[in-house]
Amino acid sequence: MTVEIQKKLAGEAAALRVESGMVVGLGTGSTAAWFVKALAARGLTGLRCVPTSEATAELARDLGLPLSTLEDTPRLDLTVDGADEVGPGLALIKGGGAALLREKLVWEASARCIVIADAAKVVPVLGAFALPIEVVAFGHKTTANRILDVLTDHDIAMPARVRQAERGLVRTDGGNLIYDARCGAIHDPVRLADDLKLVTGVVEHGLFLDLADEAIIGLDSGVDILLP
Repeated sequence: MTVEIQKKLAGEAAALRVESGMVVGLGTGSTAAWFVKALAARGLTGLRCVPTSEATAELARDLGLPLSTLEDTPRLDLTVDGADEVGPGLALIKGGGAALLREKLVWEASARCIVIADAAKVVPVLGAFALPIEVVAFGHKTTANRILDVLTDHDIAMPARVRQAERGLVRTDGGNLIYDARCGAIHDPVRLADDLKLVTGVVEHGLFLDLADEAIIGLDSGVDILLP
């Protein structure tokens, strides 16, 4: 239960950063869910919330939070979201919940972004968690070959594997597929991020660089604040 307590503490601390009348981006995943619950419990007025996934939208709707879209609210005051890894300078790996494209769109539309996580997510080097890469379904195996070329150029030996669930290939809310690249260690995240975006068929990747303004890390005894 320790990890869930840490996630809960981080989510509750982030909810205290929200003020009435804000436009708030709602992240996706188990840690972000604690934030959504804590935000709803505060009963703030005039909020507009932009969810980053259908799952988050359903949770927020059930809790009575007012929802909006990027089309209706293209500028957000704050986004709070989880991460699979938090590295130096608040470089992140995200996408374990297969919502990385919508998440990044919302993050980049926000004036401020806060990442929330349990203590185990903080790492000295990114890459132990497999890097999610969202690709279009058409011709995805040839796209995977081009991704392998990029990974090889970065001394990453393992090919990316398409993500599967019990019912078949995992599809994002946008109908795309997810490939997971087990990098081991990403020594140059900026160059890898740039190189992956140049691959035809790659929609987005889970490297979130220079986007987080603050990290709230849950501990057994409270929270720790990290800055870039």
